Amino acid sequence: MCGIAGVIGPGGSARPMIEALTHRGPNGVFVEEAPGRSLAHARLSIIDLEGGWQPLHAAGCTVIGNGEIYNYVELAQEFGLADQLATGSDFEPLLHIYAQEGPAAFKRLRGMYAFCLIGADGRTWLVRDPFGIKPLYVLEYEGAVAFASEPRAFLAAGLIAPEFSEDRARELLAFNYTLTDETIFKGLRRLEPGEIVEVAGGKLVPKDVRPAVPARTARGGDEAALLSQLDKVLENSVAVHQRSDVPYGLFLSGGIDSATIATLMSRLNERPVTAFTCGFDAPGARDERAQAERVAKALNLDWREATFGEEDFWRVLPQIAWAMDDPTADYASLPTYKLAEAAKGTLTVVLTGEGGDELFGGYGRYRRALRPAWLGGRAAEPRADAAIIDRWRRQAAPPQGLTRLQQAQWSDIATWLPNDLLTKLDRCLMAHGLEGRTPFLDAQVADFAFPLPDRFKVRGRYGKWLLRKWLEQACPAAKPWARKQGFTVPVDAWIEPRAGEIGRRIGQVAAVRQVLGSDSPAAVFATPGAARWPLLFFAVWSLIHLEGASPNEALAAVAG
Repeated sequence: MCGIAGVIGPGGSARPMIEALTHRGPNGVFVEEAPGRSLAHARLSIIDLEGGWQPLHAAGCTVIGNGEIYNYVELAQEFGLADQLATGSDFEPLLHIYAQEGPAAFKRLRGMYAFCLIGADGRTWLVRDPFGIKPLYVLEYEGAVAFASEPRAFLAAGLIAPEFSEDRARELLAFNYTLTDETIFKGLRRLEPGEIVEVAGGKLVPKDVRPAVPARTARGGDEAALLSQLDKVLENSVAVHQRSDVPYGLFLSGGIDSATIATLMSRLNERPVTAFTCGFDAPGARDERAQAERVAKALNLDWREATFGEEDFWRVLPQIAWAMDDPTADYASLPTYKLAEAAKGTLTVVLTGEGGDELFGGYGRYRRALRPAWLGGRAAEPRADAAIIDRWRRQAAPPQGLTRLQQAQWSDIATWLPNDLLTKLDRCLMAHGLEGRTPFLDAQVADFAFPLPDRFKVRGRYGKWLLRKWLEQACPAAKPWARKQGFTVPVDAWIEPRAGEIGRRIGQVAAVRQVLGSDSPAAVFATPGAARWPLLFFAVWSLIHLEGASPNEALAAVAG
């Protein structure tokens, strides 16, 4: 896990860009200048601590990357590279394979990655992993192309102005994330998940998009055989996601997904696995620490808990707004940030359960989508005004031939998974120099899970049917058939004591006034409700990233 930045084309330097990304690479920064390019890397050392510094050069090719290529060992064996590799870096085999196959090599990769590769053939490529686990932002300017791991790099280098898109801001307030490849900053875009782009003549030339999941369905299947196959697929994924030369552990909630990862890590490791859980110190809050502790005891985990209360809320809110330069107003960022804060110094790599719901059919909206209208069924899509929903539908549109359940899964994988959940995970952990890994979001897991017949995902009131059946056998302490509490963070209860003051101040924030006018914000804070949190987040975010306020100054401006 690292921060990368570069300029491909005449003039320009990546040095001011990478200086804004040092939090992503606390182990050191390297800048390489060459005719027609400037490449910079801020390193968080995970694999080959001494030899894995980038840019890497081999077989006449150069690569600079962020993330991990998990199947680098298998690729080196398949292509007989043992005698050719000069380092133990997970990115070096890619250079040799590209030299043999060209861009076809990119489709062999299993992992989370965003990289720039310059081949011996003179071609330059920007590539992002199929799920969009690792971020990559791009900009065409003055006959050159700039890229970086976070938008702040472009702002720091003066390549874009701190101007925002009102359409993206309205999406943020409606969904808690922004849509499409367009970012909230005017002129700056994300590389889409799975996108493969060539840089030629100072332009971005799209070449291919590697899908995250297979667009196919499956009919039939024996439950016992599927459970056996699931066990093998998940164990393999967790095993390769543990490849690391630094300490690793996991974030453990009381849910099925993290309990599954914990069960497999416990199986694969001789020593107790370190696990961190966050609970909420607030009346009426849904707290899953007791369930997490039961799982931890059953699996002999080295279990550690963190508590999140009102004081934490006001302390970390501006820090998260700073970290989320590509904003997501998902309140799950609050405990994620606190867990990363707690794990820092103990762990460098953290495995998490993101993706389990999307691949195995866990969300309640999936079950609603399968019910007839007279039983309360409705399409699994968010609610917003017509223009925003139209944009969402264009991005979320699944291919033909999928079941209704798969269509809903596809839409989530195309929209809120990369632009909300994975952005949240990346920024909250990288703010503390931690690498987050997601074993469910793996090509082999996706190839198994997504085509499963619907009845192995949703049955009656239960989602993730097959995963629950597996966990019932593998870790009964997880109580996979217990009624889920649901995940909520009591943000409105913490906002309420300051709501009046915030309502008076927030309408004076320029970006808020531009999107909503001066009266509507006060009305939002006059009544308790879910709309308060994203508006408060956006106000603090805009003061930091558009007006240059420090995190604490931004909070003081809106909350006193």
